[in-house]
Amino acid sequence: MLSKIASPADLKKVPEKELPGLCEEIRKRIIETVAKNGGHLASNLGVVELTIALHRVFDSPEDAIIFDVSHQCYTHKILTGRYKDFSSLRKHGGLSGFTRRVESQHDYFDNGHSSTSISQGLGLLTAWDKIESEQRKAGRNPKSRKVVVVIGDGALTGGLAYEALAHAGQLSKNLIIVLNDNQMSISPNNGAISRYLSSLTMTGFYQRFRYFVDGIVDKIPNSRHHIGKLIYRFKRAVKGFFLNTNFFADLGFEYVGPLDGHNIKELEDNLRRVRRLPKPVIVHIHTKKGKGYSPAENDPASFHGVGPFQISDGKMEKFDSLSFTEAFNNTLMALAEKNDKIMAITAAMSKGTGLDTFARHYPDRFFDVGIAEEHAVTFAGGLACGGMIPVVAIYSTFIQRAIDQIIHDVALSNHHVIFMFDRAGAVPQDGETHQGIFDIALLRPVPNIALLSPATALDLSLCLMWAVNAKKPVAIRYPKLSCPSELPSFEQGLSEGRGVLLKNAEFAPELSVDFEENGGKSSEKSPFKKVLLVCTGGIFDETLVAARNLLQKGLNTDIYSLRFIKPFDENYFLSLAKNYDEVAVIEDGVKTGGVGEYIENLLFEHDYSNVKVFAFPERFFGQGTRAEVLDDAGLSARKIVERLVGAGL
Repeated sequence: MLSKIASPADLKKVPEKELPGLCEEIRKRIIETVAKNGGHLASNLGVVELTIALHRVFDSPEDAIIFDVSHQCYTHKILTGRYKDFSSLRKHGGLSGFTRRVESQHDYFDNGHSSTSISQGLGLLTAWDKIESEQRKAGRNPKSRKVVVVIGDGALTGGLAYEALAHAGQLSKNLIIVLNDNQMSISPNNGAISRYLSSLTMTGFYQRFRYFVDGIVDKIPNSRHHIGKLIYRFKRAVKGFFLNTNFFADLGFEYVGPLDGHNIKELEDNLRRVRRLPKPVIVHIHTKKGKGYSPAENDPASFHGVGPFQISDGKMEKFDSLSFTEAFNNTLMALAEKNDKIMAITAAMSKGTGLDTFARHYPDRFFDVGIAEEHAVTFAGGLACGGMIPVVAIYSTFIQRAIDQIIHDVALSNHHVIFMFDRAGAVPQDGETHQGIFDIALLRPVPNIALLSPATALDLSLCLMWAVNAKKPVAIRYPKLSCPSELPSFEQGLSEGRGVLLKNAEFAPELSVDFEENGGKSSEKSPFKKVLLVCTGGIFDETLVAARNLLQKGLNTDIYSLRFIKPFDENYFLSLAKNYDEVAVIEDGVKTGGVGEYIENLLFEHDYSNVKVFAFPERFFGQGTRAEVLDDAGLSARKIVERLVGAGL
């Protein structure tokens, strides 16, 4: 059936009895594609029926369907003309794993972060209402367009969602919010909101009774005109009997639910009623994450975001090499065993950040605050003020949401909070919203905070141990990557503000023997030009490959790995740089405001003009493998070598 559905209009023509078969076909297509390309599996399998119902009731793109985070938009993409391209999902130059405006008129926003959809939907609806009002004043009769927001219970733990809910209730526009309640965000939901949503399941009898009454009243001629107020008061009384309080109703929303999110007919019937209501509505539905694929149903957290896997048993690719995330976890566990003041905080990402082991061993010292990065940071500031040592593990792209809290609630008071920025630098497959390239430029100007960039597992361990004793805010950034092989120079202890100098004899002994060393720059005795590659730790791997290639081309190349992006020991670095003919700074962050620009200016001020900076240009980068993203940015080893050699040095 899918090959015949090129738009939601085609979907509306599918007979109701054939919809279960269509759902099965969609799930099969999603599973096959994610098994090859990786992606968000469990969340997408859970919203197949819901997405079909939405597109059968509403008229996209005239009506807007907005997915919060939008990692659950795969069925939406398939049904809106992208079925033939679906095999390119998350590949370089292919379909994004999130909604993207450039892909389709059915995608209204480029979403990838949580809790934004209600604000977006309310703004869009308000704009449309104004346009429609002006058209009516001009004597035209415009069609009323609808806005539907699909938000999960996990995203509803974000503070932005509540700010928008309060405003939506105040404006009292017919914003339709579908609350997809699967009792999961990425890690299992914790806290009062999750318990509150669970309590609303007790209202199912009320909803069935209510629509039974509505059905009878609808059959009475002119019933709404003659006995509307009586019916309204009666339903309010029944609601008060079955449900003592309803947060959404108190904000001014009509509450509908909970509904079976896998029953298309029930969903369609209720959505058609909802679209006629003149006020904001919450449609509360229950879905099962991973539905239709037993490995994902049994372990939805592991199948939230996955790499390639075997469809037959759900087994995922395993790698023997240690990742930076695992290196962080191992060191934190060792430190926490000796220091009971260490506490760990994450924002609904205990598994992704490696803190699930810590949570099992030290449940009283672990806090999953939900998708609430701002609260996580300010909460950590409070813990530090009380004498604890909080370690906040959040992806680089998500910490962008809490920059004000880092500045105002931690750095300003110089609280001893340790931030671990996972997925810093180039992030494969997830595209523009997930690249971790802005943290250096955002935090480098902030007073009091130290910013570290380890290059290996041992380096990360030493950085974290230093941070525990630093008595000030510290941020440590590291990539989504396996740790490179250790080199002896990384064993040296930390000296604040200084990095690690690696001579080519250490990382490429088979190539360095060709060079005649004289302890200084090139000379008549030593004609080989000396090059210093200065890199942030997250791009050490590519820098190492580039250095070896430059050695093969006759350039006497060493590496200076920036353990400390900030503070930066200028005098020490200048004493190193004077021994080289050329300095190239390689940074896995955006160039504007980055450490590369800073080092370049420092060297220029000291009359050193042979400097080049390699960093992400000021634009957004789409999905692809790490190598493809870096190559697009001019940061692959090949591009670095080409530019340096092409410049003639």
